[in-house]
Amino acid sequence: MAAKTNGKTPVLEVREISKFFGSVIALQGVSLTLMPGEVMCLLGDNGAGKSTLIKTLSGVHRPDEGEYLVEGAPVHFESPRDALNKGIATVYQDLAMIPLMGISRNFFLGSEPTTGWWVFKRFDMKRANAIAREEMAKMGIDIRDPEQAVGTLSGGERQSVAIARAVYFGAKVLILDEPTSALGVKQAGTVLRYIAKARSQGVAVIFITHNPHHAYPIGDKFTILKRGRTLGTFTKDDLPRDEMIRMMSGGEELEALEHELREFTDDSTLADMANRLHQESEAF
Repeated sequence: MAAKTNGKTPVLEVREISKFFGSVIALQGVSLTLMPGEVMCLLGDNGAGKSTLIKTLSGVHRPDEGEYLVEGAPVHFESPRDALNKGIATVYQDLAMIPLMGISRNFFLGSEPTTGWWVFKRFDMKRANAIAREEMAKMGIDIRDPEQAVGTLSGGERQSVAIARAVYFGAKVLILDEPTSALGVKQAGTVLRYIAKARSQGVAVIFITHNPHHAYPIGDKFTILKRGRTLGTFTKDDLPRDEMIRMMSGGEELEALEHELREFTDDSTLADMANRLHQESEAF
């Protein structure tokens, strides 16, 4: 049975899942609970296990241990299509879009509306344009030309197309893989607004990032991964921003490095490097 929170069943829950690749432990004992209309930020440095967890949640990998439940029912996904059929949509960094094709064609890529019959069946451009324009408007974007090539859009706008597409096709859980990593401050803020829009429509969002400054304003809960294990799941009341940054940036490890460098060398250059590393961890 799935545990209920305030009388509601989690839309997605994993309990003590682990994933091994030979002798390599990619994930071990990871547990998450995600409620409808909630944004969970999944944070961690490179190599923390974020990518493996994403692929496990989205049906690319099957966990070797533990339970995976969707709306309280145990599931065993054989492919990403199985996960998508259960309402779990993943938007990867490459967005799975064709830059030279228009917004509406990318919006319906693989699920095109058609008109006509038999050999006369063709892509229904008029209907596709109308739906794409309407769904983008729900995300707060007024597109003038739905046939405009996606490659001419900004990074934030391309993210909005991917998010709107997932919501339109019935996503209950939206997994976003580092959607702000290659964006400037303004475009990253735009993507965060789209995430808030999706949340307001009742969609549960898992926002993967290594940037706590992007996570903290939008997140309802924060799960921190380190070397394939979770350091815990926290709310803003549980985890102040400064403590989140310290946990993510390995503050204790950088302090140990600073002491080691000071102990074994009098070279001011190395000492200055240690100071800069410590300052960068605090400013991260």
